[in-house]
Amino acid sequence: MTIWTPIAVGALNLPHRLAMAPMTRDRSRTDGVPSDLNREYYRQRASMALIITEGTQPSDDGQGYLLTPGIHTEAHIAGWREVTSAVHAAGGRIVVQLMHTGRISHPDNTPHHRRPLAPSAIRPQGVMFTASGPQDMPTPRALATDEVAGVVDEFRRAASAAVAAGFDGVEIHGANGYLIHQFLSNNANRRADRYGGSITNRVRFAVEVASAVADEIGADRTGLRISPANPYNDITEHDTHDLYPALLGAVAPLNLAYLHVIQGRDEELLRRLRRQWPTALLLNRAGAPIETRVADLDTGLADVITVGTMALANPDLPDRIRTGAPLNEPDPATFYGGDHRGYTDYPVLATVAG
Repeated sequence: MTIWTPIAVGALNLPHRLAMAPMTRDRSRTDGVPSDLNREYYRQRASMALIITEGTQPSDDGQGYLLTPGIHTEAHIAGWREVTSAVHAAGGRIVVQLMHTGRISHPDNTPHHRRPLAPSAIRPQGVMFTASGPQDMPTPRALATDEVAGVVDEFRRAASAAVAAGFDGVEIHGANGYLIHQFLSNNANRRADRYGGSITNRVRFAVEVASAVADEIGADRTGLRISPANPYNDITEHDTHDLYPALLGAVAPLNLAYLHVIQGRDEELLRRLRRQWPTALLLNRAGAPIETRVADLDTGLADVITVGTMALANPDLPDRIRTGAPLNEPDPATFYGGDHRGYTDYPVLATVAG
């Protein structure tokens, strides 16, 4: 089976092709420093070919949710170094996902309590969970044209901090309705400058961020995640079949290590992007059985498959799949916030056998 064939993904040599997708679990310290619990969680899953961390804010402005980690202070770097050292000691590889949430935020969840930043001053539908309970997300402040370069630089500095923290690379989160996706979309981006309007303009921010990160740490340690036509977080895209090929056409010359696609229902577009992308393609089919995901490897549609809650509930997932052992079921009630329960206490085969 292709799943057990080693593969080079940029500078990363993976022993097999089953990777862990990023999952926000809201268990960092209040200052965004990873905790001992985070260290143990990631260490337990070091047998995955690659771990992609939970979304990690590159700045105070980038934080949207409670108890998510940062990678922009010396304390953050030190905390993450404990995590990466534990993963490496267990034989694993780990990259950090840089996630600026943009308008998907609330002032109560950020250190400075300022309004969220976004491409345009358009309030997203939905509520944000805060320490005082769910609240409507406010209308964000639109970034001025001359401010955009500063946000790009936040990603650059965060990538440098990630390397200092011992990460093997960086994944740029351009999916799921967060800041980069907001620039790509029709409804969240109503700008009239060089970052809005035409497709060429709407992909510009994503390309600038990818270029900055690749320049800082090397393209062979940089990945990009996208989710074409994903309406999550109040996103609308009316031109997906033109938008994403244009985005890939602008990013492909950078020769990034990988593209990470969250697949929806558009198989035609996925195959087109697969043909267009020149390096490794990581594919996430959320909710699909493992047999479907492995088939994507065997047909060449994907080079690596990523799984989320399946890896959460099964720290020893590669061993379970190899041996045909039953899988633990994830517990949605413990996904967000809390303690070790539903986070580091899922049983492994050795425990079950004992």
